[in-house]
Amino acid sequence: MKKKILALGLVLVMLLSVLAGCTPKQPDPTATPAPVDPTEPVVDQPTEPVDDKLDLTGTTLTVAALASGYSEAYPDMWKEVCDAFAAETGATVNLINEKNLEDVITPSMQAGDYPDVVHLATGREAGLTEQMIKDNLLADITDVLSMNVPGEDVKVGDKIAGGFTETSLTNPYNDGKTYLAPMFYSPCGLFYNAGLLEEKGWSVPTTWDEMWELGEKAKAEGIYLFTYPTTGYFDAFFYALMYSVGGPDFFEKATHYEEGIWDTPEAQTCFDIVAKLATYTHPLTPAQSSDQDFTKNQQLVLDNAAIFMPNGTWIVGEMAEAPRADGFKWGMTALPAVEAGGDGYSYTWFEQAWIPSQAANVDAAKAFVAFLYSDKACEIFAKGGAIQPVLGVADMLEGDNVMFYSIYDNGAKAAMGNFAAYNSVAGLGTNREVFFDPVNSLVSGSLTEADWISSIKAASDQMRANLK
Repeated sequence: MKKKILALGLVLVMLLSVLAGCTPKQPDPTATPAPVDPTEPVVDQPTEPVDDKLDLTGTTLTVAALASGYSEAYPDMWKEVCDAFAAETGATVNLINEKNLEDVITPSMQAGDYPDVVHLATGREAGLTEQMIKDNLLADITDVLSMNVPGEDVKVGDKIAGGFTETSLTNPYNDGKTYLAPMFYSPCGLFYNAGLLEEKGWSVPTTWDEMWELGEKAKAEGIYLFTYPTTGYFDAFFYALMYSVGGPDFFEKATHYEEGIWDTPEAQTCFDIVAKLATYTHPLTPAQSSDQDFTKNQQLVLDNAAIFMPNGTWIVGEMAEAPRADGFKWGMTALPAVEAGGDGYSYTWFEQAWIPSQAANVDAAKAFVAFLYSDKACEIFAKGGAIQPVLGVADMLEGDNVMFYSIYDNGAKAAMGNFAAYNSVAGLGTNREVFFDPVNSLVSGSLTEADWISSIKAASDQMRANLK
């Protein structure tokens, strides 16, 4: 028995010795590393090639984009962009591109079937984008800004021009996050027939007093001073007006419904200007100011029946095939200053793209939004006169756009931003319904300025109490 125990012990010692020999020697943490000989060649270790191209093969995206005036100028614009994205990523893209986009996509959205990406700006008569904001139904796309543009080695945030992702139009909840992507931008202002003014020897007004003087001259010749496509176009007009009357501080307070703001002298000046302008507006304007008939009001300018209308640079493509008076040529000016030597403002209006939070392919949708800022997409959009807010994109411009986009180089100041978002309240309409739609009634004479102001004050109290 003793011999067996001794033999078993020897076997155990031998086994431990073998195991010890197989254990890697641990480095001494106090040891000094051996110097590297700089003359020794460095041998690259073989690595597997890395393909960083975004691969969305097998993913199907639905993109819903408004067929606006830009699409009139270049009907295949959105299709080409979708095809370019598909070629870059392998994704399949189903495109919905309609003038009445809200009517097309709303029923399916109500049934729970959402597009993955929607290009539809605020300020439309249907107010779908505003409703999505109020109901918190937009996906947070802040991370898109730090994504590389598909097919390019540059981040989205480094391509977008400064200021466009820092406004309430893209960050509606004031929480430091981006929910809407800035799209086609346009200096907005008063568009007119420069040929008519040259023919009559009339100067472009630089103050509102000069505007009223021109209104009297035009009236004597049977021409109205003003028209507007729809009341929705008063958003850019009114924002620029608030800037010119009270500057950025007044604009910020007014668009956040600060208590008492509509009782200030600045607010009264804004209301007075709009109310007086209504008396110089072509009487057919209200009846034609729907999202279906608005081009009839734009035609009033082309026919020399009215001089000025608020609009954006898309107007050229939108009315490209419309008849016009002899000698017609586009002109554009900022809103006049309140007094001589004051600042005239041109609102920088831009459209928005967004992702419904209930979309089936949110991550792939973010890649598509990122692609909208690619050089390929910008070049395609530019064919329709749709200019992305991308650094250096102005180099692609020609024709009338050179004049339009140089407005800020000619003395006008830029206005940007809009009314702050508020939670849905029963019986409380959108900003357009409260502030701008009543202009139709001001023009027709069925609403007084005092009643308009009173309704704005009452609505603003509710908006302020329900700010997001």
